[in-house]
Amino acid sequence: MTAPLSGKALLAYGSLGFPLSFAALPVYVVLPDWYAQQFGLPLAWLGAVLLCSRLMDAIADPWLGIWIDRLNQAGRLSWAIVVAVPLLVVGFVALFHPPAGLSHTRLTGWLALALLVTYAGFSLGSISHQAWGATLAHSPGGRAGIAAAREGSGLLGVIIAAALPGVAGMTTASMLLAASALAASWMLLRVAPRPAPKRVEDAGTLTLRALMMPLQHAGFRALLGVFALNGIAAAIPATLLLFFVRDVLQLEAFSGLILTVYFVSAVASMPLWSRGAYRFGLVPIWLAGMGLSIAAFIWVVGMERLDPDMALAAFLLLSALSGAALGADLIAPSALAAGLIQGAPGRLREGACFGLWNLTAKLNLALAAGLMLPLLTLLGYVPGTPDKPPVGTTALMLAYGLVPCLLKAGAIATLWRVRPLLPGA
Repeated sequence: MTAPLSGKALLAYGSLGFPLSFAALPVYVVLPDWYAQQFGLPLAWLGAVLLCSRLMDAIADPWLGIWIDRLNQAGRLSWAIVVAVPLLVVGFVALFHPPAGLSHTRLTGWLALALLVTYAGFSLGSISHQAWGATLAHSPGGRAGIAAAREGSGLLGVIIAAALPGVAGMTTASMLLAASALAASWMLLRVAPRPAPKRVEDAGTLTLRALMMPLQHAGFRALLGVFALNGIAAAIPATLLLFFVRDVLQLEAFSGLILTVYFVSAVASMPLWSRGAYRFGLVPIWLAGMGLSIAAFIWVVGMERLDPDMALAAFLLLSALSGAALGADLIAPSALAAGLIQGAPGRLREGACFGLWNLTAKLNLALAAGLMLPLLTLLGYVPGTPDKPPVGTTALMLAYGLVPCLLKAGAIATLWRVRPLLPGA
């Protein structure tokens, strides 16, 4: 497909991003604080469950990618969507509606099982959605448009997920997830452009060797390294946001507003980043986005000394700027990956590449939750007790603000070094 996709086609393709991201925000951001505060689950237990379940989920992603490549080769990529959507909805409902009266031990088991079901649906849906879109455009700007449609729809889901549970409760959120997943699946399967046919000679033997083949490609390996480093920088504050807002800034009542400003800014920035990709290329906009993120986020350190009104205004501004930077993070990496796949059709396949891609993203989140939460516990941080002891909240502030900036600076340096290997540099 060489002609630019119409707005209708982009909307139909991108629509599945809404339910996927609508489910992801509560699972990855709200869940740790939810189980700690609502059910009193100890942070150490919570961190262990999140780490183990996310590691299992991440390890499964490349194998799901291989299965998706088999389906794609047979012209049945839509089957993955049909399987993924029910798993996502059932797992989400179980996760946020556990049976009443469970002991901590049984609640931990329920949490682990519900997470695995939710992750299976989310991973299968995400990888197949990315693989579908990777075949639909053949220029850096076109691939940026595909990514913007998918991620823009996803950000809309995130914005609503940030506000709806606090206003209408998790039951309403679960009902909206089910309805939107059904509608978006219909649009993708019935209205969106079909994936470009996979030629048999390009498909290869789908084995463990095929799973690891993307890592033999220098460009993909370099891109994956930058994506991992930048992803860890994003995963740490995503995991710690609600703890930081409540116990350092003491602005818990404004958590929904803060998340909304962040994601609305990301949505508003995406047309600008897409236009920038057409004019300057994908690598330059990604470098600019990461630089903007550091310039905004470094001011988190020391913000606890501000009075509440000033802290709220400053943090909303920071959220708007870092949200705008997120737009580049969402568009550039996956569009670069799609360009590499199209440039090496015999060596890189959509499912295998995006399986490893999602594995890396999941490992980022697993490390952020599984390492940072127990580490903060060791350093004396106790959720809900901002002044006991002060060293605990200081550790939380540094983990939330300073560590991500250092990691993102490393990602910028790495991307600059490997840019000759990437399309759109």
